[in-house]
Amino acid sequence: MSFVDYSIRVLRSRGYKVTRPRREVLDAVERAMAPVSPYDISRIVQQRGKHLDHVTIYRVLGLLCSLNLVHKVLSRGGFVKCDLLDEPGCHRFLVCRQCGVLQEFTDEALCYQESQIARRMGFHSEYHLTESSGLCHRCR
Repeated sequence: MSFVDYSIRVLRSRGYKVTRPRREVLDAVERAMAPVSPYDISRIVQQRGKHLDHVTIYRVLGLLCSLNLVHKVLSRGGFVKCDLLDEPGCHRFLVCRQCGVLQEFTDEALCYQESQIARRMGFHSEYHLTESSGLCHRCR
């Protein structure tokens, strides 16, 4: 099943409508080979003869992030599709600073440990976001 088809199924199962803007953003993120910004998505959609305003794109990306279908990669300033859709635990990225390759992974034990640390500090953690920057095996 494609990323778009899976995402549509998730949207419907959570009571969301599958609108044209949501479908367009999903399609743009799925086709991207690297993290894409909302402005990149706007250009991709325009190249296909359609238009989405930036506010709509930001709203759609916010929804998709809240459903863990798309992740924001802070160090790259863009969004990527989730490659580990059904895997439990918080999703994390290893980002190669030389070639830009992203590797997504989950680790339930690490997620639990981070939540425990937050509780000890009097904080209720709802989501963990971690990016590690370094060199991939090819660039090293």
